[in-house]
Amino acid sequence: MGNSTAAVHIEAWAEGDLNLLRAANAPELMSHLGGSESDEQVVARHLRYLQLSADTTGKGRMYRIVSAATGEPMGTIGFWEQQWHGEQVYETGWTVLPGFQRRGAATAATLAVVEAARAERRNRYLHAFPSVLNDASNAVCRKVGFTAMGECEVEYPPGHPLQVNDWRLDLQQPHLAGDGPSTAR
Repeated sequence: MGNSTAAVHIEAWAEGDLNLLRAANAPELMSHLGGSESDEQVVARHLRYLQLSADTTGKGRMYRIVSAATGEPMGTIGFWEQQWHGEQVYETGWTVLPGFQRRGAATAATLAVVEAARAERRNRYLHAFPSVLNDASNAVCRKVGFTAMGECEVEYPPGHPLQVNDWRLDLQQPHLAGDGPSTAR
């Protein structure tokens, strides 16, 4: 995959991934998302991920990011349907465990999720909403070829205002990562 992306693949979320989700709930990984969740919330999230991954209607899918070399789980990623400005879109989000960060795993996994969402042929746009303070996730969006749509405020978790960048990728357009940053006009 070149020196800018790690050799990873994504695998559908499975029953045995609860401990991966617990590891991804670490305070340093949740600082841009309103903080860590209780174990009860993590278990509920795991069940939602299982339901989404079992869905066959194209509403989305959750995955674990896996090292191609070792088979070791490196993090989580997925896409799901969301209403955004009156339009049905996909949203994506990811978490890479600390020991695997800064190796291109998030970029490689996001490229794989773009292709999975594109293959559904259900929604035109895929959005990502990283915190304006999350430099690493915003860099992933630029590297993958998302278009910067501007800053906005969302609630995540519900009741917690979060200032984010809205990044959008057109799933109907041929897309080559690394074409450089793109900005809405």
